[in-house]
Amino acid sequence: MRHLLALLLLANASAAELSVTSYPSIQAALDANPNRMIFVPAGDYVITDKIRVRGERSGLFGPGRIIQQNAEQPVIVVEDAKEAEIRDLTLTRPEGKMETRQEGIVAIKCRDLVIDNVRVIDNRSPAGAIAVRESQNCRISRCLVRNYMRLSVDDRTANKDLGYAFNCTDGTGISVSYSTGTLIEGNRVTEDNMKPTPELKAKHKLGDWIKKNAEKGSIVNQATWDLSYTDAWQQGSGIIVTAPMVSDLTRILGNHIENAAQGIDLHTDHVIVSNNIIVNSFMGMKAMHGSRNVLITGNQFTRNSLWAIGLMPGAAANAENFDGGSIIANNIISDFGHGDAHWIWGDERSPFKFDTGQQPDDPPLTDVIITGNVVHSIGKPRYKYAVIIAGGPNTPRGMHFSNNLFPAGAQGISNTDLPP
Repeated sequence: MRHLLALLLLANASAAELSVTSYPSIQAALDANPNRMIFVPAGDYVITDKIRVRGERSGLFGPGRIIQQNAEQPVIVVEDAKEAEIRDLTLTRPEGKMETRQEGIVAIKCRDLVIDNVRVIDNRSPAGAIAVRESQNCRISRCLVRNYMRLSVDDRTANKDLGYAFNCTDGTGISVSYSTGTLIEGNRVTEDNMKPTPELKAKHKLGDWIKKNAEKGSIVNQATWDLSYTDAWQQGSGIIVTAPMVSDLTRILGNHIENAAQGIDLHTDHVIVSNNIIVNSFMGMKAMHGSRNVLITGNQFTRNSLWAIGLMPGAAANAENFDGGSIIANNIISDFGHGDAHWIWGDERSPFKFDTGQQPDDPPLTDVIITGNVVHSIGKPRYKYAVIIAGGPNTPRGMHFSNNLFPAGAQGISNTDLPP
């Protein structure tokens, strides 16, 4: 017992010795103690430059709150680090500095990084409140991301397939790109401010195009081009994992996503999406641009408006980067069409959507099992079909439906016979 007490006292003394309060700044504490974990006691720590974490088994932990007053800087950058940890902190920005193009915490070229129980509040940015890039075997768990969206312009004029720019709301909670072996588990991502109301749309002219190229984008509908407007003015995602043909082996487990634009957005292979709750996002989740071997199981999708689960190729799909070989099983989709964005999308949508690609040469979605799923609504269904499968020469192939409960929409269960 005395030996254990001595060890605890030694550990506490070590933590106190390595507290940021012993140094002029958090950065000074990190620089003076390479490859060590530094304690951040309770209290507010105001910064104007990003905090850099590098090395091996380095990092920050504790109940302190770090306030970034510079909208041009992220809060924490973890770069070229191995087994680094960021735990228990609160990262935020003050009034007037909340809208930014920078991340709350961004990890670049890291291995075995842990971001755990971190709260990122009012970091309103398309870049992601928590972002991981070019990394391996990283874990993001039990974090809270709140209020990550902002007013923005989505400029697609450099892309000849699109060729326009429009007013939008934008922001991403957790963003992972060019990374493998990522675990995203038990996080809560919620947006309280940028609700898609008619008043917000009218005030900021959301969806209106502010610029377009001389020639129509190759994948843009002519009527949409002539109208110079898009309904898809809610941009960003609660969780996105992207970089087709690079990102791989991702687990997205037990997260709660509320009031996002897109709940979960996947452009990656070998993914498990399980036991998540996606509430009041206009799109529950989608996997496209060559997302192969995606397992979507045991999730709750409620109050979605455009679709709850969508699989489709995209412009990045090709013969070596194709979509399919996936399973959608035992998910519950409830109260579809009862979300805040219903007034935008109306009753013509569907809980399940299996689409063709964005370009004629995109290989079709192939080999998908859809089994044991339930669509459940209060009152009259607010959808045209429970399932839509796009037609044409690249229609999805090898679709297998069994043991699903799909109440008919306004025009039936599906726009085509569902193959057993």
